[in-house]
Amino acid sequence: MLGASDFANAQGRRGRGEERSQENQAARDQRRQERETRRNEQQGQQQQNSAERQQRYEQRRQEQQQNSAERQQRYEQQRQQQIQRSQERQQRWENQPRSPEQIERSREQQQRWENQRREQIQRSQEREGRWQQQRQEQIQRQQQQQIQRQQQQQQEQLRRQQQSERDRNRDGRIDRDRNDNDRDRNDNWRNDRNRNDNNRNWRFEQQQRESRYRQEWQRRQSYASQRQRLLEQQRRLAHLRYQQRYLEQLRRDQLRLQQWRYNDYGPYNYRYRRGSSYYQTNQYGAEMLRRAINDGYREGFQAGQADRQDGWGFNPEEAYGYQDASYGYDGYYVDLNEYQYYFREGFRRGYEDGYHSRSQYGRYSNGGYSILGAILEQILGLQLIN
Repeated sequence: MLGASDFANAQGRRGRGEERSQENQAARDQRRQERETRRNEQQGQQQQNSAERQQRYEQRRQEQQQNSAERQQRYEQQRQQQIQRSQERQQRWENQPRSPEQIERSREQQQRWENQRREQIQRSQEREGRWQQQRQEQIQRQQQQQIQRQQQQQQEQLRRQQQSERDRNRDGRIDRDRNDNDRDRNDNWRNDRNRNDNNRNWRFEQQQRESRYRQEWQRRQSYASQRQRLLEQQRRLAHLRYQQRYLEQLRRDQLRLQQWRYNDYGPYNYRYRRGSSYYQTNQYGAEMLRRAINDGYREGFQAGQADRQDGWGFNPEEAYGYQDASYGYDGYYVDLNEYQYYFREGFRRGYEDGYHSRSQYGRYSNGGYSILGAILEQILGLQLIN
């Protein structure tokens, strides 16, 4: 009777926990949809403003071209009129009877007139040259302003995406902490009744993690393209090569995960530390977390080297590898957020070693970089529990 009552109470607590989780998920989805709607409206307004600025720029450019053509036409008309008057004076001068003195004076006058005409043509050409130079400088300034506006728009869009990413991570941490608290309250009861209750919904959890990972992958493709354009504008060639290599590794991971099938790797028999709390996983999940730290260190080392070669400031969190943190995630036996946390722990240490060209947290062996075993255990705190 008492055992049945405890079991029913536990079932009720789990039911209420699932109901709260569903309500939290619905609230998060609504907040996320509202943020997406505001972002889309802002992007639409910015695109409209950009189109209007481009249209005004084209109108000014056409007006300038038209004014230039009109000035050139007037100049040619004046030059033709001057040539015609010169020919008429030359003809009258040839038709008139003249004495040698008159001929000499006429020649001198003709020479002065030619000199004046050449000087006038030269001044006109100089004015035209200055105007053309000013027009080219104005066009260059307008183009530079257009490029700066585009860069500012891209940076603003990148900042909004990063803020959205931080909001999602914060919501995930809040839910994860709440779920962890619920699990802690029920741990004693579950351990007394059955140590294998942790695996009851294991396959369903794996399928959910698979779905979340695929959604995350699609969202990050657009973000990676924006990052690549920004690096090209900043002329960070070494970091651009690093990011392209990282994206190619992600594509290979994606192809491999398309062939994923469920496998039962046994019950939870390991626990690991995150902050002041402990969490449980199976043998495969424990090995994946070790790889996350080691792969994060290697990718961070290469990103730090690239920024040092580009002469860029120390900023590990700005690297795409740190923001993505899913390289090497080859199964769904650990939640993606957990994997990303430990990947970034290794990435920060690797970036620091790579940027400062040292080996404080890792070493180079067998053609690659790897984190020291003592540092890995210090981060993970992995323990076998049965």
